[in-house]
Amino acid sequence: MRKASMLIAAAFLAASGGVTVAAEKAPPVCAAITFRPVPAGLSDGEQNAGLYKSNFGRIDVVAKVEKGAPIDYFVEFNGKPPKALKGPVPPNVASCAKAKLRGTVGTPPERCLGDRLAVLIDHYADRRYILLYAQRGKEWYFCSVGSA
Repeated sequence: MRKASMLIAAAFLAASGGVTVAAEKAPPVCAAITFRPVPAGLSDGEQNAGLYKSNFGRIDVVAKVEKGAPIDYFVEFNGKPPKALKGPVPPNVASCAKAKLRGTVGTPPERCLGDRLAVLIDHYADRRYILLYAQRGKEWYFCSVGSA
């Protein structure tokens, strides 16, 4: 019985092209990934607060630390900071932020600090827009946006 189930599953996979379907999968149009802030007491400099790696790229959330405490957070995509935007953020990006229950996209603060962090990735046309948010209390605040 067990052998028959395995043979049926193998035949189904072969017929459906299951292996090639996974290889051709596109990145999600709108995604949010949350991170924890760095703990207190780290050495000064840049410290990695979180890493997310997939077939579509690598996201690092990095903390700038002074006197053992984080003073700012920023994002790197595939080892580089996202490119600064020229012009307004596309409407799809704002819709993505709303769908993921994050704050509105606006003027970024001087520093990004919070109890939790979230990176939003929105695919629009041929670009990826990468947004960083920080949560303070129950509210999410916009920190930065760039494109890759």
